[in-house]
Amino acid sequence: MNRNETLSILKELKHSPNKKLGQNFLIDKNVLDKLISASELKKNDIILEIGAGLGALTSELIKRVEKVYSYEIDKTLYRFLKNKFSSSSNLELFNQDILKVQIPAHNKVVSNIPYSITGPILEKVFYNSSPPSGILIIEKSLANRIFIGTNYKNFSRITVSFNAFMKPSRKFSISPNSFYPSPKIELSMITVYPREYLNPFLRSEEGRTFFLNFVCGIMPYKNKNLSNAILSYLNSRKASHLSKKDIKEYLDSINFDDMKLSSYNYDDFIVLSEAFHKIFKNFK
Repeated sequence: MNRNETLSILKELKHSPNKKLGQNFLIDKNVLDKLISASELKKNDIILEIGAGLGALTSELIKRVEKVYSYEIDKTLYRFLKNKFSSSSNLELFNQDILKVQIPAHNKVVSNIPYSITGPILEKVFYNSSPPSGILIIEKSLANRIFIGTNYKNFSRITVSFNAFMKPSRKFSISPNSFYPSPKIELSMITVYPREYLNPFLRSEEGRTFFLNFVCGIMPYKNKNLSNAILSYLNSRKASHLSKKDIKEYLDSINFDDMKLSSYNYDDFIVLSEAFHKIFKNFK
């Protein structure tokens, strides 16, 4: 589906792309082919697609896999898709907000994710005890934070949280001109896989919730040493029942040096969250 075809359909539907919903329609066949190739689709795959738009990606997915669950929150586009794919028995379309529903079981996510809600989508889809693989087009700055490097500026909450559950594999730059309208951000296509070993602490809902809250709470203080970051987090939540001395002594007891947050890797943060869960278990 090229630019002219996309404009023609939108004109027929009397539909203008909704910026709030992150509606940027794929118009570059080369990017579509690259996305399909990177997905390494198999006949028995169960695919989740988030933000089907005008169905350019959907059309290719249903040719290759057992089942596609596709979400499109826009009612006009949903009706268009229902009509377009009315004879496709292996496609199930949902006119729902994916952040508010229970998603059917699937083993792979292939999507150009709405950029405005990428973070919440990643958390809902991948931060669980049995995450799927993912082949995604997302904002480049976010991709850079997911793929661990030596750039301190890229070290963030999502660096730690995402890598606790997933293993980033490949990253490619994608031109914004591959979409209509062209987003005012740089884009990347990424391929990610579930980690072969998921820490047992993250297998329970309670453990996952605490870990994500812990990481979210201390990362705003990434320029500080660990003890100061934890203390600042507790103070910000008016839950400072531990002194800095208490925190430093506890870190020492679990063999953690009191260094800047960027000195630790994601596995360290899992161990830390489990350790602190034991001493302020009811703190959320």
